[in-house]
Amino acid sequence: MTNHAIIAIIIFLIVYGAIIIEKVHKTLISLLGICAFLFLHLIPFEESVSHIDMNVIFLLIGMMILVNITHQSGVFEYIALWSAKKVKADPKKLLGILFVITALFSAFLDNVTTVLLIGPVSLLIASQLKVDPRPFLLTEIFASNIGGTATLIGDPPNIMIGSAANLTFIDFLINLGPLILFQILLFMLIFIFIFRGKLRVSNIDRVRIMDIDEKKLIKDKLLLKKSLTVLAAVVIAFLFHGLLKVEASVVALCGSGVLAIWTKTEPEEVLKTIEWATILFFIFLFMIVGGLVYTGVVKTTAEAILNHTAGNIRLTSGYILWFTGIASGILDNIPLVATFIPIIKLITAHSVASQVAPVWWSLALGACLGGNGTVIGASANVIMIDFAKRNNIAINFLSFLKYSVPITLLSLFISYIYIMVFYF
Repeated sequence: MTNHAIIAIIIFLIVYGAIIIEKVHKTLISLLGICAFLFLHLIPFEESVSHIDMNVIFLLIGMMILVNITHQSGVFEYIALWSAKKVKADPKKLLGILFVITALFSAFLDNVTTVLLIGPVSLLIASQLKVDPRPFLLTEIFASNIGGTATLIGDPPNIMIGSAANLTFIDFLINLGPLILFQILLFMLIFIFIFRGKLRVSNIDRVRIMDIDEKKLIKDKLLLKKSLTVLAAVVIAFLFHGLLKVEASVVALCGSGVLAIWTKTEPEEVLKTIEWATILFFIFLFMIVGGLVYTGVVKTTAEAILNHTAGNIRLTSGYILWFTGIASGILDNIPLVATFIPIIKLITAHSVASQVAPVWWSLALGACLGGNGTVIGASANVIMIDFAKRNNIAINFLSFLKYSVPITLLSLFISYIYIMVFYF
């Protein structure tokens, strides 16, 4: 390993440690981190910028605008109260329902869009029920990453893997769908059990909620109609963006632009709805991980692991699943998968496609499920944690680990058993 690679690792560990301690905002820490990479010439500026995933950045910006304009209609308050009344104000049932809905939405949309839509509803439900909102927000983070693993379009790494290995939407659904469905149902029950003590509502609050007329919560019916029309069009376009050959970010930006013009929202008001600190954090994080890729840290590690397997497909599958599963909680899974794809192709070049398939499924499972490992393991995690913070709900790095580590390890272990039993 070169001196540049060693220095890159040290800087990354310092940045990561500072994010865990949370004494300084993670956006400022990541800013200083990439400044160190650039000042020490560990990566050229142009190269670092090329590692920014603008599809993710523009998707975030577009969906933030859409969700915030839609929020002004009162529709999220309506959905929250309507949902609570449908289950007789039982928070345990609501937690389970929202977990499943989040997972299913993430399979057919994307994680970021899903949490941006579900988060406000969950917060309002918790507010109406007078219960701690953290169980709802935490479980939805995990649900979004688990559900997004099931399909080709559920998580960006799957799109990359599908393209590299010529795997279709149906291939993902058939091979990963049953496993993910099992995990959705299992973890739904686990979370209801874990948080049962925090999900209690008094009879007085139940009666109060059941007596509220949710229709009165709609503030602007015309804005509601316009917002739902645009959102529906965006969701449909998300489902077919592969056929349309248009990136999800383009769909989100177009939708936000149309809605802003249609509702006559001023540009200044539109820009205020964007969480710029979160956007900049993602940009700086992409650049830092790009520095690790450029200095050869990621590739050296990946090659060392894959060389150790000596071409054994069964061993390779296991190593890839566990390594990417753990690494995805620390690094961004997009450059991680981008590094592994050419190496897997090289190792499996002389193997039959059906024999190589488990390696690709292991990569998908590790990269996507591993995103649950830490607060910065996936885009959805960062978005939901920042959403909670803006609403004065504390979910810090270490408290998140208390739930994320066992959940991630269990989901990876179940996935490992699934791969070994059904493919070898």
